[in-house]
Amino acid sequence: MSDRYAVAGNPVEHSRSPAIHQQFAQQTGQAVDYGRLLCPLDGFKAALQAFADSGARGCNITVPFKFEAFEMAAQRTPRAELAQAANTLRFDAQAEGGWLADNTDGVGLVRDITVNAGVALSGQRVLLLGAGGASAGALGPLIEAGPAEIVLANRSFDKAQALVDRHADWAAAHGVRLTARALDNAGQAYDVFINGTAASLSGGDVPVGPGVLRPGTLALDMMYGPAAQPFLQWAHHYHAVPRDGLGMLVEQAAESFALWRGVRPDTGPVLAALRAQIDAPSTLQNKKPL
Repeated sequence: MSDRYAVAGNPVEHSRSPAIHQQFAQQTGQAVDYGRLLCPLDGFKAALQAFADSGARGCNITVPFKFEAFEMAAQRTPRAELAQAANTLRFDAQAEGGWLADNTDGVGLVRDITVNAGVALSGQRVLLLGAGGASAGALGPLIEAGPAEIVLANRSFDKAQALVDRHADWAAAHGVRLTARALDNAGQAYDVFINGTAASLSGGDVPVGPGVLRPGTLALDMMYGPAAQPFLQWAHHYHAVPRDGLGMLVEQAAESFALWRGVRPDTGPVLAALRAQIDAPSTLQNKKPL
């Protein structure tokens, strides 16, 4: 019998997570059955509880339920506590302490930037856009990577400031200058620019001007596939180095798999295979994030 997992969210029909975890399972010899769990927007907790009660072992969480998932867990990893959001749940029994929540988004993002893209974060100036679940999960691990400065810019300045305040001690402990800004005052000429907003998913424009870039800036959108193309073209036009969120997707999935199964798969061949699929002309359709 295979242990059951799923990606839970709304929407989930385009998620690549089942294919990623199937490759991880084959590579590591693990008996895993990974599917999709479409949850009603007003019925996430009931749907997730029913999935767990059916004997499932865990799940990944995608938009828009990462904050709700965090609230449902009796145990939380330090990085989930810092984010106050979870993208990974392990359905541990009550005797084991209850459900465990983790957030692997940030560590997946940092690994993609530093390992797959080969861009050092230490000592750099970083602009992170957005204050929702994606940015909340990313901020702690980004700080841990040791950039000189991180600016968090968001449409609602108050939300950005609240996220910065929650990470203030963490940033101070790592010697990172962390500040919040409004979108119309995001600053200029960053070394790394990360778009954690839903602008690409909704087909909107990049929410800041090209002044945030300089020639050679790594400009990363957390979306991937056709949804990310306008952002990538924008970054290329202004002489930045464009990158989508496909590597982040694979790397955060590997962290989730390791939490569940106790073994971390090799992400390189999985990312290469997925990249070939995503970039093929026949796959040009709207893709959704994890």
